[in-house]
Amino acid sequence: MASGTILAKAIELVTKATEEDRKKNYEEALRLYEHAVEYFLHSIKYEAQGDRAKESIRSRCLQYLERAETLKAYLKKSKKKPVKAGEDNAKTEDKKSDSGDSDTDSDPEKKKLQTKLEGAIIIEKPDIKWNDVAGLDGAKEALKEAVILPIRFPHLFTGKRIPWKGILLFGPPGTGKSYLAKAVATEANNSTFFSVSSSDLVSKWLGESEKLVKNLFDLARQHKPSIIFIDEIDSLCSSRSDNESESARRIKTEFLVQMQGVGSDNDGILVLGATNIPWVLDSAIRRRFEKRIYIPLPEEQARAVMFKLHLGSTAHCLSDDDFKKLAAATEGYSGADISIIVRDSLMQPVRQVQTATHFKKVRGPSPKDPSVIVDDLLTPCSPGDPDAIEMSWMEVDGDKLFIPPVTMRDMQKSLATTRPTVNEDDMAKLEKFKEDFGQEG
Repeated sequence: MASGTILAKAIELVTKATEEDRKKNYEEALRLYEHAVEYFLHSIKYEAQGDRAKESIRSRCLQYLERAETLKAYLKKSKKKPVKAGEDNAKTEDKKSDSGDSDTDSDPEKKKLQTKLEGAIIIEKPDIKWNDVAGLDGAKEALKEAVILPIRFPHLFTGKRIPWKGILLFGPPGTGKSYLAKAVATEANNSTFFSVSSSDLVSKWLGESEKLVKNLFDLARQHKPSIIFIDEIDSLCSSRSDNESESARRIKTEFLVQMQGVGSDNDGILVLGATNIPWVLDSAIRRRFEKRIYIPLPEEQARAVMFKLHLGSTAHCLSDDDFKKLAAATEGYSGADISIIVRDSLMQPVRQVQTATHFKKVRGPSPKDPSVIVDDLLTPCSPGDPDAIEMSWMEVDGDKLFIPPVTMRDMQKSLATTRPTVNEDDMAKLEKFKEDFGQEG
């Protein structure tokens, strides 16, 4: 097995084990934990270099082994409830003798709130890699530094060198802030990713909203390393004022306390926020986001890559020079704007089929099996074509239709009807915020 792959496999198995553990599939979780421990031991023997790296892997190995032993004991005595991950049997028995059960089970309200928040945990990771995000190299490096490095190389972050606890992504809409968060969720294999919106935390019942915030962080501490992603964070943490409701003020206060308050242990937790209007954030919330990264409109080179990425495997006739011309013509467009241009251009061949009055026979890949080339496909053509057959698309057999590839002309037609969504006033405000509080992404 190649160097580095044993540890990666161990981490993958642990991720699956913790997911099964949360789902209460304890037998499967036990099997995966034991399998993962074997890989960790092999990693110590064959891959780990240096005493610190070995000690770090060994401590994690012991943690998962302890959890496996706890599950094994529970499965043998199925009448007893399993303890929380991270607690040993002796501690649990002491707690049971004192209070009758664990803290969560003895507090049904807390259990109900945490159950409600478990829906925010992303179990199925989005399949988005760093390479799928065009440009934004600075933002990607900052996120790797805050998320990936502490998980892969925990011995690097000891003493005063600690990973970032809060990162704010700000910039115009459609520039890839949420897309970056999806890449983080995919790449951070051994982390629990919470994707939170205002609907998860705001309740109509007095006092429940701030309890939800507190329980969100409690849940993140139970499943750490954790990433809490809050999209459009301005909707929850705007500047405090005398005119706002008492419940809104309490939510913000609880956020402040949980992010960096007295007695808050946030080791292994990263809060990742995204907003289009950072100037409305409360100054205390802004301070708690230690890294404030500006996600700008894409540069020309990034725009060319975006056109290629959005076209994907769709048949087209565009050359590298065509992509460069499109990139030069889309100054001021966001990534989302370019996505709309490409989506509209992909529909142009379909519109050709709908409006065509004549078709001709061509040779091409079969719609049923692209690996088979057939000679009797039909594609739209002009009435003056010597091989033209007068017919409408309704008369064409579904298995015989050949969709024309996307051309530069299709792209230009879509570009002519699509305007950028970011205006100069918003850009001026964002540039001012970046100069005052942010850094380039």
